[in-house]
Amino acid sequence: MAKILVYIDNPTAELKRSSRELVSLAGALGEAVVASPGPFADSTAAELGARSVSTVYLPDSDALGGYLVGPKAAFLAEAAKASGAAAVLLENSFDGKEIAARLGIKLTAGVITDVVGIDEALTATKSVLAGSYTVQAKVTTPVAVFTVKANSVEISEPAGGSAPGSVTVPVPEATAGAARITGRTEKPASGRPDLGEARVVVAGGRGVDGDFGPVEELADALGGAVGASRAATDAGWIEHSAQIGQTGKTVSPQLYISAGISGAIQQKAGMQTAKVIVAVNKDAESPVFEIADFGVVGDLFQVLPQAAAEIRKRKGQA
Repeated sequence: MAKILVYIDNPTAELKRSSRELVSLAGALGEAVVASPGPFADSTAAELGARSVSTVYLPDSDALGGYLVGPKAAFLAEAAKASGAAAVLLENSFDGKEIAARLGIKLTAGVITDVVGIDEALTATKSVLAGSYTVQAKVTTPVAVFTVKANSVEISEPAGGSAPGSVTVPVPEATAGAARITGRTEKPASGRPDLGEARVVVAGGRGVDGDFGPVEELADALGGAVGASRAATDAGWIEHSAQIGQTGKTVSPQLYISAGISGAIQQKAGMQTAKVIVAVNKDAESPVFEIADFGVVGDLFQVLPQAAAEIRKRKGQA
């Protein structure tokens, strides 16, 4: 059975949803093994074992925590060699894609990004051309590297089992000249899920005219995350970390609600693979309606508060 190596960056006390998806996918393709730049908490290690992860590969020092992607890619290459993995799975984040690119060079491996599915023959399904088409791709090298979009894989139920064994691999001399983290600032907790992993995203654009209140209200009623178009972030109405699109984050939620966003191709590139798209816009000719599953022609300042109120009512929170 082929080994499938999952890279979990920044291990926390609890596995993120995206990490559970990657582990579930790895288990469906072969023997799941994990590489991480730091150790897991006992409870997290137990969950990995319950999800049939056999081995965790760790660096032989704690030096990686102070650096960006370069040394992490070097460590992951050593873990891939030590495990004999046929494929490596990473998150489809900015860091994940950069680590994947560096890893591909180090392993002389083919790299496929924006993946939404992988079959047993390691043929990947991915979206291309700003999400306009879905294609299948397969690497021709002995090792394949994939970055997988969040919310693309069904999470399997834990089957039970003991905590995985651990193997330490040497950290190559890759820290010389590498970008170092000199300080960290804690991001204020919003109580909302991470934008890249959220199953529900409510995004606002130029139409909010600086007021994200209705967008945030609906997102909170649905337990979702708040996103934005580039026009909204460039205007300073919301932080740039909320930007969705060709030059922002790519999301694949179960439900994406677009409010006051025209739907230009740059924006479509970041959300077109959402399972259900709902568009709210005053302009009935807005391009976003071309890709929306449901469209509401109306004023978002009236539509969104009404929707939030009805959702709270049905949840018994009115």
